[in-house]
Amino acid sequence: MECIEKVILDACCGGRHMWIQKESDMAVFMDIRSVDKGTIKLQPNWCVEPDVVGDYRDMPFDDETFSLIVWDIPHKIKPDKGIITMKYGNLGETWKEDLKKGFTEIMRVLKPHGVMNLKFNDLDISFKELLGLFPFLPQYGTPTKKGVNNTAYFIYVKPNSWSSWYFGGGYE
Repeated sequence: MECIEKVILDACCGGRHMWIQKESDMAVFMDIRSVDKGTIKLQPNWCVEPDVVGDYRDMPFDDETFSLIVWDIPHKIKPDKGIITMKYGNLGETWKEDLKKGFTEIMRVLKPHGVMNLKFNDLDISFKELLGLFPFLPQYGTPTKKGVNNTAYFIYVKPNSWSSWYFGGGYE
């Protein structure tokens, strides 16, 4: 029998919305919470069932464990009773510090030349403000503004050494 290595981490899996293979043998699904089915009446099959209940600011993994990390963080700062907050959670008042810690932790558990896919919606925070929190810019992404609220994907590649990381410049 073939042993499949867990090479992907979904560091904030929620309901696994962007996954086609929601039960991927190659992935570890982590979230800070578990939510039972039936919590959202309009979507009775929706749930949060992580393999690991953990916090992306302090992950229980060894350094350089994963080749690919997916980070789909909450889109809202303050909690409310809306469906977006129910499904994704909220960032809270310390969001800037928390996201910086999360980015650092992700880079710690990502292998050299590994890829981090950051998915984000600009509901409360602009793409420019989000990307300005991190010490270097992504390799590429989809930050096109098309409407009121936009979802973008940003791809980071972890270089072999810190000296080759791009620092400064900001995001336009």
